[in-house]
Amino acid sequence: MLDVCLLGTSGMMPLPGRWLTSLMTRYNGSSLVIDCGEGTQVAMKECGWSPKPIDTILITHFHADHISGLPGLLLTMGNAERTEPLTMVGPRGLERVVNSLRVVAPELPFEIRFQELSKDEEDFEIKGYKIHAFKVRHNVTCYGYSLSIPRAGRFDVERAKALEVPLKYWNPLQKGETVEADGIIYTPDMVMGEERKGIKVTYCTDSRPMDRIVQAAADSDLFICEGMYGEPDKLKKAKQYRHMTFYEAAEMGKKADVREMWLTHFSPSLVRPERYLKAAQKIFPRLTLGKDGRMKELDFPEE
Repeated sequence: MLDVCLLGTSGMMPLPGRWLTSLMTRYNGSSLVIDCGEGTQVAMKECGWSPKPIDTILITHFHADHISGLPGLLLTMGNAERTEPLTMVGPRGLERVVNSLRVVAPELPFEIRFQELSKDEEDFEIKGYKIHAFKVRHNVTCYGYSLSIPRAGRFDVERAKALEVPLKYWNPLQKGETVEADGIIYTPDMVMGEERKGIKVTYCTDSRPMDRIVQAAADSDLFICEGMYGEPDKLKKAKQYRHMTFYEAAEMGKKADVREMWLTHFSPSLVRPERYLKAAQKIFPRLTLGKDGRMKELDFPEE
């Protein structure tokens, strides 16, 4: 099961009840954060979640509303006597930017391991997540992320017996391990069925619409996407600053055919985003508004 919490939904500046951009997920004892705007750790506390287990932070880009909360969060993690390494992923220049911010947080009891992105699309695995990073279209280098939790196929007992796989190796093979014994190599594919549908969440802010975003979000159980502007007359401004309107985001959700979609990263001028929701839902009915502290539990589909 994957727990998702939208910590902050504001773009550019925080508002009462709306912290700056951040998302947190929890899976199998691991906690992951995407972006760390001002107020992120306060929002965590309000949700009842702890920063101590965070082992991965993904950064979309280096605008202050996405990273300004980072020094304080790192200090809090250090003060919680955390010693395990922290992995940070983001665009090229990540290590330089983070170390510059750490002028006010120079001593930490844990190592930070940096992974910098340079290609249009990159895939990697961390703590049970399969992560797909994809470059989007903003006025600085910016990435979106898809988080997938894979699900192995069913163990085929009859096949294992037919191949005379010793019973004591069944469990390791189910866990994806290869076993070599008495000169024979047993591999998971010998006894496991086809991979079943897992869980997928896609997160994208600060971009103009792109086919690459649609492709990355396809088959997502939850697509969290920026909706900077709800007012129809803000399209020109959205194009100028490389952001999206509710209606452009809705079109992408429709094309990707996602199961559920939340809008986030609202302009500070958008005080009542609910006024524009119905118009966006006419394009894609499964779209709703994100809200600070909004949570969801995602589980593997029943068979």
